[in-house]
Amino acid sequence: MIFDSSKEGLNAVLFDWQIEAMKVVWSSVNGAKSRTVHEAVNKKLYPKSISRASIINFLDDMREAKVLSGIDVTGKGGHHWVYSTLMDKQQYEQHIAETLLDSLKRNFPEETREALKKL
Repeated sequence: MIFDSSKEGLNAVLFDWQIEAMKVVWSSVNGAKSRTVHEAVNKKLYPKSISRASIINFLDDMREAKVLSGIDVTGKGGHHWVYSTLMDKQQYEQHIAETLLDSLKRNFPEETREALKKL
């Protein structure tokens, strides 16, 4: 995870199109295929466009990070993944905060303790 302190909210760790991709999965009751996510993201960000490969790679990264789950299903056109959420938006934001704090405590233990005292 790369944190950009000059940005706010999820934009500090995700690109606009990644946030839109997560919104699609978060709002999906039965999970979402990469095609569905790709179409929704490109519709939302028009006239910009994001490749389907970028969407698939991002969704796979989020699955490997245990933010999303995925089921490999066979259908027309071969195998494809159906992605579902393991963390809702609030849980994901909590995960980001915990991950960043863990990194700060590991890399700057004394400085992190002092900074937290000031909160």
